[in-house]
Amino acid sequence: MSETLDLMKVIQTNFHRLSKGQKIIAQYIMNNYDKAAFMTAAKLGEMVGVSESTVVRFANTIGYDGYPHLQKQLQEMVRTKLTTVQRIEMTSGYSSKDNILKSVLKSDMENIRMTIEEIDNSVFEKAVQAIIEAKSVYIIGLRSSSTLSEFLGFYLNFLRDNIHVVTYTIGDIFEQLFRIGKDDLVIGIVFPRYSSRTLKAFEYVKSKGANTVAITDSILSPLCTHADFTLIAKSNMESFVDSIVAPMSVLNALLVAVGIKEKHNISASFASLEEIWDKYGIFSADKDE
Repeated sequence: MSETLDLMKVIQTNFHRLSKGQKIIAQYIMNNYDKAAFMTAAKLGEMVGVSESTVVRFANTIGYDGYPHLQKQLQEMVRTKLTTVQRIEMTSGYSSKDNILKSVLKSDMENIRMTIEEIDNSVFEKAVQAIIEAKSVYIIGLRSSSTLSEFLGFYLNFLRDNIHVVTYTIGDIFEQLFRIGKDDLVIGIVFPRYSSRTLKAFEYVKSKGANTVAITDSILSPLCTHADFTLIAKSNMESFVDSIVAPMSVLNALLVAVGIKEKHNISASFASLEEIWDKYGIFSADKDE
């Protein structure tokens, strides 16, 4: 964990410069960096018995542009390495005195806020165009990301043809990808803990010359290595549960953008679908008995 050692070295190098309260913070982070990474400045201060402003000054003293910068490095450092058991331990941060519902909702709101700040709109537009122009679109998202891949595939199938959601079936995922070529697009979806199968599949399709879009949590994600376009969606959650709120919002935006650009082409398709849905009673009609 070279990143861990680098951060710990920074703290140790600056330890003599810290105030008494800041030294308490430093010691806590060195011993509990996996928990501290997902605490707000106020929460960290409460945990060690100092003020929020002391936490902020601590981050500045050791060379960071505020606490969010320090927290971001901590999060990048630990999120890919936490086991499920460690994640369950982190859930204890939601104490019985806290309103769990509001805490989780606020966490999801923060993920969306950070996603808005980090996602590149120009890259987003290029990803939309790549979806429209591809001969076939393959979507790979395994384990906890399978919900996202199924959702994207379900709605893209209304907007264009040749949509393939790659899933575990009677065979292996590579058997669903071996015909892929340079005119095709592969959308990979992966969040910590990163699925090694998704990463290897992404490497394979890139070797076949396919265009690739990565939807992941950070530019440091291993999926980015083989991506032509990377869309960042934050998924931080102080829990064993993965937050998919921001990733789902990014998928919604992709679908809306593709739908707008293909509006004239899909109108006839939706008209036909409405006839089928009505004929076979796919949806329940609200009628007074």
